[in-house]
Amino acid sequence: MSNILEKYGYTPDQEEIGRILGHIAGNANALASPEVLKKCFSMMDLTTLKSNDTAESVQALVKKVNRLGREWPDYPLPASVCVYSNFAPVVAQTRASQEVHVTVVSGCFPSSQSFLEVKVRECEMAVEAGAEEIDIVLALNAFLAGDYDTAAAEIRAMRAAIDAAAQKQGRKVILKVILETGLLYSPEKIACASFLAMENGADFIKTSTGKVDVNATPMAAYVMCQCIARFYQTTGVKVGFKAAGGISNAGDALVYYAIVSAVLGEEWLNKDCFRFGVSRLGNSLMSAIEQKTVSFF
Repeated sequence: MSNILEKYGYTPDQEEIGRILGHIAGNANALASPEVLKKCFSMMDLTTLKSNDTAESVQALVKKVNRLGREWPDYPLPASVCVYSNFAPVVAQTRASQEVHVTVVSGCFPSSQSFLEVKVRECEMAVEAGAEEIDIVLALNAFLAGDYDTAAAEIRAMRAAIDAAAQKQGRKVILKVILETGLLYSPEKIACASFLAMENGADFIKTSTGKVDVNATPMAAYVMCQCIARFYQTTGVKVGFKAAGGISNAGDALVYYAIVSAVLGEEWLNKDCFRFGVSRLGNSLMSAIEQKTVSFF
């Protein structure tokens, strides 16, 4: 682990991070303008990942997004709708605008506990079904055992399969790698996982699945963003950041927005480089903008 941190000249300082985050959190509400809140809205991966999801329920969510332009014309569309892989065709066929991407979770989400061949094939099938963005989970069974080579090889294998399947259709597919930071425990492990994912093909690194006890935290986000900055300085490759898991209100969104702004700057404050994985945030952002309770989603 120390080798990859030395490579990028980065060792997280937990005390310093805590001090900076205290300052960021204390000033986040100052960002609460309609413009910034709508920007956050445009960066949502509007998500439904329930065991009782059906084609009808997914279709109903997408139809709400379709209504947005008619009923709230001053609002941007969310970046994507995120569903299980088997629902990719439902989103693709129901959406009114291709500006709303088809995002899926794949690779045996949320645990990544299966044969690599199964994970690879699920990713291929997701692309074949119309997925434009695929979120996979870092193989924690290997990573937490210190087998970084295997964890890296799995990302590369899924990246290669996604690219090959997408190339057959004449397009590209975005790959997001979920680190499951709540199970990594230390800033050093979060940093190591961040660099490992980026080195092996991640277009975005993402905090969490939303399926464990501890999901997105400002500390994890800050470390990940610092790693993204170091990786960009070293390689010239711009990797995106996605905060997901437990982000349910406008105040939460503003804290993560402020972290990305402070560490990565204006270049990252758009849907090409920054996302929120959310199921409940939309109504809270709309309510904050309108200064009244809105229950649209």
